[in-house]
Amino acid sequence: MIVVDTNILAYLYLPGEHTAAAEALLKKDPDWAAPLLWRSEFRNILAGYLRRKSLTFPQMLDLQAEAEDLMRGAEYEVDSPSVLELVRDSECSAYDCEFVALAIKLGTKLVTMDSKLLKAFPRIAKPLAT
Repeated sequence: MIVVDTNILAYLYLPGEHTAAAEALLKKDPDWAAPLLWRSEFRNILAGYLRRKSLTFPQMLDLQAEAEDLMRGAEYEVDSPSVLELVRDSECSAYDCEFVALAIKLGTKLVTMDSKLLKAFPRIAKPLAT
């Protein structure tokens, strides 16, 4: 099991330069986890694509449903003290620290392309192999 940040999910479902790497990661380790927050973040990414007219509303709904199907049963709540301790000890947002807190809770790695997370938590946060 690995924790993936929302951008990894976006790379998987929205074709771009990191899509092949996200697909390879899913094939190598299909047991992905994320804090419940990922849903809102993913919706926000899709909203940007909709507003730029890169996606239609039906496409946006389909992608959200596909991502939710992938993550079903692997979404977790994280406790506030754990998140806030990570915020205190880093320059990362509370949103980003939710992913780190979950990786710590599950005893696994966080796969991300977020440079702040990679720098602040090098033992936990690992980059997507590109």
